Amino acid sequence: ERSRLCLKGETWWVEEREKKTETTARVMDLSFLDTRFGPRAHGIGGDEELRPDDVELGNAHKLTLANVPRPDMFLTDAFKGNEKESLKFKRGTTTLAFVFKHGIVAAVDSRASMGFYVGSQSVKKVIEINPFLLGTMAGGAADCSFWERDLGRQCRLFELRNKDRISVAAASKLLVNAVSRYRGMGLSMGTMIMGWDKTGPALFYVDNDGTRLKGNLFSVGSGSTYAMGVLDSGFKYDMSVDEACELGRRSIYHATHRDAGSGGIINVYHVGPDGWKKISSEDCSKKHYEYKAESSTAMVS
Repeated sequence: ERSRLCLKGETWWVEEREKKTETTARVMDLSFLDTRFGPRAHGIGGDEELRPDDVELGNAHKLTLANVPRPDMFLTDAFKGNEKESLKFKRGTTTLAFVFKHGIVAAVDSRASMGFYVGSQSVKKVIEINPFLLGTMAGGAADCSFWERDLGRQCRLFELRNKDRISVAAASKLLVNAVSRYRGMGLSMGTMIMGWDKTGPALFYVDNDGTRLKGNLFSVGSGSTYAMGVLDSGFKYDMSVDEACELGRRSIYHATHRDAGSGGIINVYHVGPDGWKKISSEDCSKKHYEYKAESSTAMVS
């Protein structure tokens, strides 16, 4: 069986073996193909294949492709090629979250950097997905921001379809399913999804390789080892909310003090039965003098 569609004609021709039938159909408006955004803007006919040479690189009104011999293989070659030649971004951040008796505390810094270059000191690394769900950013800022906002869209659609709030486990599964399709294509994500649902507080780690782990304590980023040392030494399950928030704040401060890729503002959130609440935003440089004064007083006494 074969079928052929006459785009410029007024009829549809259907050829089946040796029998032909003619059926009247509406004329299709294809004028949009003649604009500067369509293939015909490049002098390419409807039956011809669009090639990289037919596209002007860097023109805002035309399709932009990577200036390499094989644009379709650019991501694979760039991120999974020869070890010496593959792209290795130098990132820096510190994020942490832990479950305790009264819910979950999340604490993050706010510095965006690439190697020794500091691009911003005011990045919002806690993404508010919905009133009961939070996500953190570590890795590529654009990747984390886009996919976690997309997760917010999916969670809202789930609520509209099912007339019920999505669980934290299901939300983290939606995120890992989305990023797993792009495994090996250059995504850079190390996120934590946390919230409160019918089962209580829940915390998951999700990254760009499709890893999804449930746990009670995670720290992600270049300064995570420093933060984890402070967190391990002061963690107690039966802490009060104020004690837990101060522990998270102090852990991020010590990471920013030792890790050049972390810094800026220390943001602390608490997730409870009624949803998340932002507790504080404090400059880490001011916390330095505050903690230094505390240590000096302790030494004198």
